[in-house]
Amino acid sequence: METELLKRYLQQVGIFTEEEIQYSLPFFKEQTLLKNTYFIQEGAFCRQAAFINSGTFRSYYSSPAGEEVTYCFQFQGEMVTAYSAFITGQESVESIQALTKASILTVDIESLKILESQIPNWSLYMRRMAEQQYIGLEKRIFQLQRESAAERYQSLLKNHPDYIKNIPLQYLASYLGITQRHLSRVRKEVSF
Repeated sequence: METELLKRYLQQVGIFTEEEIQYSLPFFKEQTLLKNTYFIQEGAFCRQAAFINSGTFRSYYSSPAGEEVTYCFQFQGEMVTAYSAFITGQESVESIQALTKASILTVDIESLKILESQIPNWSLYMRRMAEQQYIGLEKRIFQLQRESAAERYQSLLKNHPDYIKNIPLQYLASYLGITQRHLSRVRKEVSF
């Protein structure tokens, strides 16, 4: 099992000792997802979180009109889960789909509870994850309300330039809150 990237991620978090990291790694299980398959689907119960070893994911929900609205992308080196469903035990209101073939390391909620009971720093980590989820949500709301589509696109290019090519245009347009036609104009403006 390839855990080197996860190990570096946990080291960078800055709260775990090397012994705690080594103890924790066996709780993660390797899984491969093919392109366009799901980590979680709307209506299912989310019992796992995953660390992305490789691949790109999108999180989306269905609008009342039945349209898929992409609100988030996750990339290599990040954690992914249907967070509210994961912590509440309720059905997920979102779907998380692999946009590319992906290698992930999953950990189920029962294993996390064991880790929290044996390593108090896991409770601290979980609190930090909740804080990061909140900050990410707040940032996304501000971005949608304050920035133009071109600025949102430039931000994505700046922060994840290598991954943009893996995101189909319809999902990218949905994430930016614009039509594919408008996205074409934005891309032309930004390239100059």
